[in-house]
Amino acid sequence: MTAASARRRTLRTAADLLDAGLIPPDTAEAVERVARSYAVALTPAVTDLIDPADPLDPIARQYVPSAEELVTAPEDLADPIGDAAYSPVKGLVHRYPDRVLLTPLLVCPVYCRFCFRRARVGDADATMGEAEIDGALAYVAERPDIREVILTGGDPLMLPAARLEALLGRIGAITHVDLIRIHSRVPVSDPGRVTARLAGVLGGPGKAVWLAVHVNHSRELSPQAAAALSRLAGAGIPLLSQTVLLKGVNDRAEVLEELFRALVRHRVRPYYLHHPDLAPGTGHFRLTIAEGRALMRRLRGRLSGIAQPTYVLDIPGGAGKVPVGPDYWDEEAAAVTDPAGVRHGYPPD
Repeated sequence: MTAASARRRTLRTAADLLDAGLIPPDTAEAVERVARSYAVALTPAVTDLIDPADPLDPIARQYVPSAEELVTAPEDLADPIGDAAYSPVKGLVHRYPDRVLLTPLLVCPVYCRFCFRRARVGDADATMGEAEIDGALAYVAERPDIREVILTGGDPLMLPAARLEALLGRIGAITHVDLIRIHSRVPVSDPGRVTARLAGVLGGPGKAVWLAVHVNHSRELSPQAAAALSRLAGAGIPLLSQTVLLKGVNDRAEVLEELFRALVRHRVRPYYLHHPDLAPGTGHFRLTIAEGRALMRRLRGRLSGIAQPTYVLDIPGGAGKVPVGPDYWDEEAAAVTDPAGVRHGYPPD
């Protein structure tokens, strides 16, 4: 098989990656060991973005397994954001009073090497059955404080359009739910799935559906991804983005600036910049929070407000997300720091 033909199908094994020219032969054994613990999948849309000749390719770093994943740091956690402790019924996480996460399936078109659910995703048997969906939605229906249902996984846009439409309809029928949010990599990793039919399902009548697209580098916004985003925006679906701050991928201010500018051009509002979670085998992706704060400070004043995400940390153990971006206001001194780093008293003398 030629490298070109290997790249036209989803790559799932070390042999596949070797055939496609994405890993050197001397790493195949280590990559196969990684694949035994953590799911691997690269769609043709993703492999087309990778430059095999570039050992620092930011797309490859996100999706191609490496021996670094076999190293577990002392601070790594099997459940880094505390899903298990807040899961009252299968497939549902209730961490905040007004919203719940629903994971109808745990499969994705691609598997990110930094994923905080990396030990669970890829399990096709974890797809929720009808009885389990019934139980989760009954839980929501019985709690009027729940105003938002967030579909995540896995990737909810891997569901057949008809099944997704039925699920959205059932959630929308719960009177106290105001909106449905969907988190997905599909528009950038498998944009061909974003058909007119799917866009129509998401933008159809009923409760408002917001879509949070996971994208970490401007190169992921290929012409095909741009077309998928256009179909979604054209169907009236509000688009947000989530980005993970990753060493070797987007840990420079100019790279983040290019990404956020590209997103707003495609009618996607940058929403969160996540500090990476303490998932096992992902320490090689992590910067310090101080480094992340410095990057965000450099972006302030260079980007308009609609292109500025909130830099957040998901506190281990399930305590929730909090902003950890740079501070500009000094309460004690009654002074504010401008984007250039100059302090000003407020009100002025």
